[in-house]
Formats: sequence, structure tokens, C-alpha cells
Amino acid sequence: MMLPRCFNPLPHPVSGPPHRDLWRPKSCRLSAGVEAGVAPPPGSVESAAMSRRKPKTSETNGECISQVQKILRERFCRHYATGKLFGVDQQYRHLLELLKRTAIYGESNSALIVGARGSGKTALLNRVLKDLMEMKEVREDLLKVHLNGLLQTNDKVALKEITRQLRLENVVGDKVFGSFAENLAFLLEALKKGDRTSSCPILFILDEFDLFVHHKNQTLLYNLFDISQSAQTPVTVIGLTCRQDILELLEKRVKSRFSHQQIYLMNSFDFKQYMKIFKEQLSLPAEFPDESFAQKWNNNVQRLSGDKTVQNVLQNLFQFTRDLRSLHLLLMLALSNVTVHHPLITAADLQEASKQYRPDSKANIVHGLSVLEICLIIAMKHLNDVYEGEPFNFQMIYNEFQKFIQRKAHCMYNFEKPVVMKAFEHLLQLELVKPIERPSIRTQREYLFMKLVLDSSQIMDALQVYPNCPTDVKQWAESSLSWL
Repeated sequence: MMLPRCFNPLPHPVSGPPHRDLWRPKSCRLSAGVEAGVAPPPGSVESAAMSRRKPKTSETNGECISQVQKILRERFCRHYATGKLFGVDQQYRHLLELLKRTAIYGESNSALIVGARGSGKTALLNRVLKDLMEMKEVREDLLKVHLNGLLQTNDKVALKEITRQLRLENVVGDKVFGSFAENLAFLLEALKKGDRTSSCPILFILDEFDLFVHHKNQTLLYNLFDISQSAQTPVTVIGLTCRQDILELLEKRVKSRFSHQQIYLMNSFDFKQYMKIFKEQLSLPAEFPDESFAQKWNNNVQRLSGDKTVQNVLQNLFQFTRDLRSLHLLLMLALSNVTVHHPLITAADLQEASKQYRPDSKANIVHGLSVLEICLIIAMKHLNDVYEGEPFNFQMIYNEFQKFIQRKAHCMYNFEKPVVMKAFEHLLQLELVKPIERPSIRTQREYLFMKLVLDSSQIMDALQVYPNCPTDVKQWAESSLSWL
């Protein structure tokens, strides 16, 4: 039996079940193809819908990255204290109690926060003020005046800034902007009219307090401390300084009006607490808009804290300085690598940030040395490895260099001993090599004992980036000690 020419056989075998798509509408067939993972035709409605859906993920990631950059940069740059303050619990309670007595009970007082740069003086004060302002009794009553010794370079500028922050510029017309004496008289009159019960307490924060000490006659400090000792408007003066001898710089009349309360800050935390600070400073808060991204970010931070490379980077920084600003700068450099295509910080980012933050000055000097001087440094490196850090002299170095020349006579020029001595003296001038004893008239230069300032890792890192370093010299540096 002949089939008609127009008959189109089914696309499946006759014995199998009928093809279900033949009984579906065209639109259903297209959507079913999309569900099955088959790409729709380029000009179809489904294709346009899919193309509109694709960038949504990247837009979401872009918004998350922008939020991460904003939150963490504010945290690193503005010294906001997040989480627990480490090692300053006693100082925190002392300062909070002092400011609470001023804000709630109207007591006047004065105190100095003393500590090295980066020890957390501003972070401690910001944290105390944040907790203080959250109390119902204090929320709208406390007036704050921030002064900085780097900006307010004399008492006249400082008084104008005080009147501006207290919004007293237009109280009596142009009188506020008159002479220094008028400014001072007006401010003192305004402050002395109040009393403990009816006046708003005022908190004066003097950053770089030691610079205010150098103002003429210390007039501003004298009057602020004088008001803080009287029963008038409740005033507390908090000074932040890194000078341990600050009281010795105060005049006798100023010192007599100061309460002599000093809060000392020292970074006394250990490396375990330093790692906890690292995790807290880099973690995103619970109120982050995208919870899934925040969880992914915080899990990555947790993994980083257990990574051996990251621990070595932080250990080196911790041994160099416990300054939290240094940690913030390191994290800021690592954060600058975060993009939509690179959404999480890696150990390599922190390692690279460490190199940018703390460039090795000694290794940088090696980059400018001659090949002969590089060979002498490698000879000293091998002597350190053989004699386990024992001191060596020039003659020993020269002998090691001669061994290398005999092995590689076809590629290295055999310099005369006075030339090698001159190169060694240049290394002494650069302080890459230091004598361990004072030179005497009786001892010849060749036999003075020396030590190498560079370690093996610094030498190998410098050789990797040394321009046009001979291959044989690199192999000599990397070689084992069996041939010595």
C-alpha cells in the first residue's frame, strides 16, 4: 500500500507512545523546551525574557559589593568600634561613669586619655559616646564640642569654632566675631550664667591635646578647666594625647585646675585576641540587606582566619606593630580588590596587601646591587646555613665565592680579590652586613667577624624580581648544601 505524498510520519517509532508535543499548543511546546534546558530560538519571546533575567544577578551582586565597600570603608576610616573592645574594659567603665555623671547628674569634670598613636583612644571615646547617647536620660541633653589641635592652631580660632558648634554666632549680633577678648568674655559669660540643674551639660573633646598646650599663655585650657571646677554650667573636658609627659607641659595655674584623672591605653591583647579583632572588623553586620551574601562573606572570613598564609601575614604585622590602624589599612588594601567578578577576599589579596603596606626596604636595596655583590650575599647565605648563623669574615666569603667560580668558570668572570673587597665594603655601607665587634688596629679587615642582616626568604624574594639575574646565580642560591 502506497502512502500519500503529503503524509508526514511521526518522529517516534510506531511501537512507542505517541509524541506528547504534537497535542500541545505551540506556546506550551516552547515553554516546555525552556524547562527541559533547550535554548529557545533567538527571536522568540522566551529568549527576550531570559536575556532580561540574566543581568539581575550581576546587578544584585553589584549592589551587595557597593554596600560591603561602604560599610567596611566607614568602619576602617572613621574608627568606629564594633563588637567587644579588647583589653580596655576597665578604661571603658571609668570613662563611661565619668561622662554619665556629667550628662545625668550635672557634675563637671576633666580627664586625659593617654596612649600611643593607634592604641584606640578615639575608638574608645566613640564607643563610650555611642553607648551614652543610647540612654534615655542623655539622648537630647548633652552638647558636644569637638576641637583638634591640628585645626585650631590658636585660641582665637578655637573660640570661634566653639561658638559655631554651640550655635551662638548670632545671639548678640556681630559681638561674637569681634576681638579675642570679646569672644572669650562672651563665651565665659554664657557658660557662667547656667547652673547644674537647669543647664545642658557640655562635653569638650580636645584631640591632639598637647598642641593646645603650646598656645599663648594656655588661656583656653585655663578657662575651660576653671569652669569645670566651678558649680556653674556642667562642663567636662576630655583631652586625647600621645604624650606621656603632658602634665609637665601644663602651667602651674592650669595644672592646679585640672582634676589629674588620666586614662592610659596600651595594646595589651595577645595574638589570639588580635585574630578575633581581625574577624570582627572584616565581618558584615547582621542587619546587612542581603542575608545570603552576608552569610557567604562571613563564612569566607571565618575560613580566612584559619588559613596558614593569612595567619603568617597577620603574625608578621602583629610583631611589627599592634596598632589597629595598621590592621585597618591592611584590610582596606585587600578590600580594594573586591569586585563583582571577585566578590570575596582571598589569602592572596591579604598577602599582596601586606607587600604593598610594608615594602621590604632591605630587599629593595638588593634590587640595585651588582651581580658580584649579589654573589657575595648568596655566599653569606650559604655560610649562615652551614654554620647555623655563626658569624663569618670576608676571607670565608671569598673562599665560597671562589668555589662557585671554579664550578661556573665558563659563565662568571673571576674578579680579583681587591675588587671583591671593594664590593664587600659597599655592602657594609648599605648596612646589609654588620660587624659584630668594633674594628681594631691589630685586626685585618679580611678577618673581622660579620653577620648578614637579610634572611634567606628576603634574599630569594629579591632574586625573583632582580632584573637580568644570571641563571647560574639563581641556581646557586637555590642549590642544596651537599656540594659545599
